[in-house]
Parts: sequence; C-alpha cells; structure tokens
Amino acid sequence: MAIREILQAGNPVLRKKAKLVTEIDDRIITLLDDMLETMRAADGCGLAANQVGVLRRVVVIEVEDELFELINPEIVSTEGTQEEVEGCLSNPGIAGYVARPQKVVVRAYDRKGDLYEYTGEGLIARAFCHEIDHLDGILFTDKMIREASLDGEE
Repeated sequence: MAIREILQAGNPVLRKKAKLVTEIDDRIITLLDDMLETMRAADGCGLAANQVGVLRRVVVIEVEDELFELINPEIVSTEGTQEEVEGCLSNPGIAGYVARPQKVVVRAYDRKGDLYEYTGEGLIARAFCHEIDHLDGILFTDKMIREASLDGEE
C-alpha cells in the first residue's frame, strides 16, 4: 500500500467523468488499498479515484466505523433532504452547506466482484453522494448553498 497525492481544486482531472471499471484486477485492488491508506492519512471520510489521478469509478468511504469500497457505484434511490456542512480533501480550508438526500440506496461492486446494494442515512448518505459526484466531475463547491466557518462560527 502507498499514500498517493490528493489532487487539489483547479486540477482538470477533478472535472473529468471517471470511466467504468471493466475488470477488477490487481491494479484495482491496489488502487482500493492505496485510496484507503491515503484517505486515512489525510483524516478524511471518503475519497474518489479521480482525486488521486485515476479516472475510474472507484470510491472508498469510512464513516461511523463502517468501510465501503465501491466499484462502479450508482445511486438507485433517494429519500428526504438534509442540509449540512461538507468539506473535501481536494478543497482544504473550505467548508460549506450542501443539500443532499437524507437516505440513499447505492448499488456497487465490491473488491471481489460481488454486486451489493448499500443503504445509507445521514452522514453515510451524504458521503455516498459527495464521492459519486466526484466521479462525475462535480465538486461540493458546485452545490454549496453558503460557506461555513471552519471555526464553528457563522
């Protein structure tokens, strides 16, 4: 495993749509492992492959002691709305309020190639949407309603 460089806002790779993974091989497994190590080292809760310069539909999320490794994730359904503060490893120093679904069902493959449906609510739903947006070249700042203070003051 290796810690990879996290691309920063302004890098054109972050605006490109990631391609489907057609085969889960050793390169994809290594990518998953590296992304997890990179995300943890940066104290993040999610990371999309294009944030480390790889244009493939791969995401890792670790929220509330639950790890999700998602290959070719797609949102199947959403329910409700929540408006909370988000940040991003590709936009350090910026936080803002973003409206997201309260509940999300995501279909994705795992590292073994098995297809699963994952249901997330609250922060997990937010992380699913945030990271899948990355795969489509969308940053949270594109959807930001208003900026939030990083020190907790409005």
